[in-house]
Amino acid sequence: MDAHIGSVDGAALAADNGAVGCPASSPGCPMASSHPAAAVSAGEASLGRHLARRLVQVGVSDVFAVPGDFNLTLLDHLIAEPGLRLVGCCNELNAGYAADGYARARGVGACAVTFTVGGLSVLNAIAGAYSENLPVICIAGGPNSNDYGTNRILHHTIGLPDFSQELRCFQTVTCHQAVVTNLEDAHEQIDTAIATALRESKPVYLSISCNLPGLPHPTFSRDPVPFFLAPRLSNKMGLEAAVEATIEFLNKAVKPVLVGGPKLRVAKAGKAFVDLVDASGYAYGVMPSAKGLVPETHPHFIGTYWGAVSTAFCAEIVESADAYLFAGPIFNDYSSVGYSFLLKKDKAIIVQPERVIVGNGPAFGCVMMKEFLSELAKRVKKNTTAFENYKRIFVPEGSPLESEPNEPLRVNVLFKHVQKMLDGNSAVIAETGDSWFNCQKLKLPDGCGYEFQMQYGSIGWSVGALLGYAQGAKDKRVIACIGDGSFQVTAQDVSTMLRCAQNSIIFLINNGGYTIEVEIHDGPYNVIKNWNYTGLVDAIHNGEGNCWTAKVKCEEELTAAISTALGEKKDCLCFIEVIAHKDDTSKELLEWGSRVSAANSRPPNPQ
Repeated sequence: MDAHIGSVDGAALAADNGAVGCPASSPGCPMASSHPAAAVSAGEASLGRHLARRLVQVGVSDVFAVPGDFNLTLLDHLIAEPGLRLVGCCNELNAGYAADGYARARGVGACAVTFTVGGLSVLNAIAGAYSENLPVICIAGGPNSNDYGTNRILHHTIGLPDFSQELRCFQTVTCHQAVVTNLEDAHEQIDTAIATALRESKPVYLSISCNLPGLPHPTFSRDPVPFFLAPRLSNKMGLEAAVEATIEFLNKAVKPVLVGGPKLRVAKAGKAFVDLVDASGYAYGVMPSAKGLVPETHPHFIGTYWGAVSTAFCAEIVESADAYLFAGPIFNDYSSVGYSFLLKKDKAIIVQPERVIVGNGPAFGCVMMKEFLSELAKRVKKNTTAFENYKRIFVPEGSPLESEPNEPLRVNVLFKHVQKMLDGNSAVIAETGDSWFNCQKLKLPDGCGYEFQMQYGSIGWSVGALLGYAQGAKDKRVIACIGDGSFQVTAQDVSTMLRCAQNSIIFLINNGGYTIEVEIHDGPYNVIKNWNYTGLVDAIHNGEGNCWTAKVKCEEELTAAISTALGEKKDCLCFIEVIAHKDDTSKELLEWGSRVSAANSRPPNPQ
C-alpha cells in the first residue's frame, strides 16, 4: 500500500522518519532542508500570501469558498498563490462538505467563509468532519481589527457588540481556534492552527480580520520553512507491556479474529493492520465505517462486521470467536445496530490510536496503534482456525432474480451493475440512507476508494463531499449513490462540479422520500415532493460545461445509460436518475431500522 497524501498510511508531506506537519522550530521537528528560506517580493510578504503558501505546502491545492465582504481581500491573496485554486461553492454548508471530501482524498482540506453568517452556515459540515477525524482548516474572514474592544454593532451579527459568538460556536467542533487581529503574532497563530489540524486529525477554526490579509510584516518576508510534526512515539515500557498482555491473550485463544475500525485512518495504521493479518493468519473483517481502509481482495477478508446486518457469514465468525481484536473501532448505536452486538468485553482487545485495552483490563496508555500492531505482527502465533471455519460455512452470494423485459427496475439490480463498474481507478461515495447498506455489499477492487459519513450521518453530505473528493482525487472516476431526499438538501453544487469539469457519475435513487427514516419510524413527514431531477440538472447545466443526464426505469435502460456514461460520455459529469419503488429497500435496512427504532423508543428508566 503506497504512502501518499490522503492514504491510510500517511501523507506525502511526511518525512522519512514519519514526521508530519508542525512548525520546524518545534522541539523534535526536523528541518526539511539546510538551505535558508527564499526571500519573497514585498508584494508577496503579506499575511494572506503566507497563509496561502502554508496551505499549498501541506497539500491543499483547492480551497472551497463562498465570498462575503469580510473575506474578499483574503480571497484575492489565495487566488494569487500559484498552485492554489479557489473553488466557489453555492453555499457554505456545501463548501464545508467539499473540504471534508477533499480531506478524505488528500489528507487535509480547507474552506473559506465570511463572518458569522458564513461561519454558522458551515458549522454543521465542520462538526461532521470533527466526528470523522478529518483535518479541515476552516478560515473565516473576521471584522476589522479596530472594531474589537469597541461597543460597535456590526452587520452579519445578531445585533450585539460581541464578536465572539462565531468563535464560541466553533469551540465545541474544532480542536483549535485562532482569532488573528494583529500582525505581530499572526505568523505563529496560522502555523499553530495548521499544525494542530494535522497533528490531531481534526478541524481547526482560523479567523482573520478583514483589514490584515494585504499587509506586509517581516515575519512574512521569506517563504515559510517547510514544517514537520514530530511523530508521536509510544512509551516503550507501555508498548512492551501491551504487546505481552495481548500476545498472551491471543495465543491461548482457539479461534481469534481481527476487525478493522474507522480510526485506522487517523492512526495511519492500515498497512500495519494488514501485516498483522499476514503474520497471524486470522480471519479479518471491517466495521462498516472502515470499508475502503484495508484491502478487500486479501484471501482472509471475510466482509463487513455490522452485527445483525453484517455481510453473509461474517457476524457468525466474529461473534463466535473466543478472542477478537478491534483496531480503531467506534461503537455507537448505528454501528452496533441499536446496541445489539453479541460481543463480550472479556473476549475483546480494543486498540485505539493511543490506547490498548485487553479484555476487562489491563489498559495501556501512550501506546500508538501503528507501532503496537507492527510489534504484535512480529510475535503473534499463526492461527487460521477462524478462517478455516469461515471457509467451511461460506456459501457464495446469489445474484438478483433476472428481470423480465421492461420490468420496473429493482435496487438490487442497480447495484449488480454498479459492482461491474468498479476498478482500481474508481471511488464510491455512499449517501446516508439505503445506499449505506447497498454500497456496503460492493466488493472493492484494489485501489478503489470508498467513503461515507457514518458517525455524523448528515443527509445531503454526499453532494458536497463528492465535489471535494473528485477535486482531490483527479485520478479516479467517482461514483456517487444518492437518495432523492438527501439530494434535495444540497443539490446546488452540481453546478460547481460542472465549473470544475468533473466527470463523476451520480446515481440519483428516486424512491419518493426518506427511506432510511421510514424504516426507523414512518410518518407523512418522510414523503417529499417529487422533482424532475434530470430536468433540474439540465437547467443547472444550462449549456455550460460537459453534462449528460438520463432517467431509467428498467434494466435495459440502466445498462444503456451505464454504457454511455463509461463510453462516449466518459469525460462528462453523468447524472442518472433511477426510478425505484418506495418500498424497494435492502433487507439490511429493514433489520437495522427496526433495531435502531427499538433503541430509540426505550422507555425512561424507573426513577
